[in-house]
Amino acid sequence: MVANLARGAYSALGAGWHKGVQWGVGAPIAKLRRRQMQPRLDDLGPAGIADVLSADRAIRLPDPFEGRSLGRIGSLEVRLATRKSEIRRAQRLRFKVFYEEMSAIPTGLAALSRRDVDSYDALCDHLLVLDHAAPKRTKPFVEPRPKVVGTYRLLRSEVAARHAGFYSESEYDLGPLLAAQGHRRLLELGRSCVLKPYRSKRTVELLWQGIYAYVLHHRIDALIGCASLEGTDPDRLALPLAFLHHHARAPEGWRASALPERAVAMDRLPREAVDPKAALQALPPLIKGYLRLGATFGDGAVIDRQFGTTDVFVTLPVEAIGARYRGHFAPAG
Repeated sequence: MVANLARGAYSALGAGWHKGVQWGVGAPIAKLRRRQMQPRLDDLGPAGIADVLSADRAIRLPDPFEGRSLGRIGSLEVRLATRKSEIRRAQRLRFKVFYEEMSAIPTGLAALSRRDVDSYDALCDHLLVLDHAAPKRTKPFVEPRPKVVGTYRLLRSEVAARHAGFYSESEYDLGPLLAAQGHRRLLELGRSCVLKPYRSKRTVELLWQGIYAYVLHHRIDALIGCASLEGTDPDRLALPLAFLHHHARAPEGWRASALPERAVAMDRLPREAVDPKAALQALPPLIKGYLRLGATFGDGAVIDRQFGTTDVFVTLPVEAIGARYRGHFAPAG
């Protein structure tokens, strides 16, 4: 399974998140998050999460939302794909990162098409980072087009409910979480990757500007999905897995458990044996970024042998994201 939120993006989406931060040994999560207390969703009025997000900075999204620019830095722009051809270009980028650069093993169809494809692509929205200054192929009677250099796949809970459910459900039992949070709008993030030359802070910022704008437009209450640690030997990953279990375990109502037939224990070390500073250094940058935003993690990890990773489940209520980050990712306008 290609893990949601992080597949192929350890350095791609983590670039810039961890620079300049001094990890403390004591109270590591408190230092990591550095956020202000936010109002609880249960205390909000009818406008709900949209008021929380826009309280410190009004954001007016264009109508229609699809196809419009959600942010731009220099020659780079973020927006949603509006054509099947754009989705195919995102799939080619995913193949290049997941299969050619990383250690994923392609199926016969993927190897022939040179695209990473599955049935969820038709259900999801596809966030793209485009480089308008990148060299373009020139063909007679074909309009030049910007290069797709980054992508994220977005699946809303109402869409998942009408079809086969969330992609993460192939690894995790989401039943208790969905029962407890069924009144909230959830967004599953997946298939994230960035082309190697573009793995920089500004690409990360653009992707999150796009996600933030999408969250506002669809009134999303929480982000969910999987994140990955490189390698399939859980004993080699005992320190970071135990750290997430002991220091960042999701509370009841937000906790998903790995499917019994796939579950690998995360508490491989006792709490007192976990060195938080060393554990943080061992975590992929993207997971550290989610921790800083306020994410928590489910019970049990899952080995993904096709992609050579160990996956963990992430939940991030939007209300947990501090004003500092909301302002940073908010698009201008």
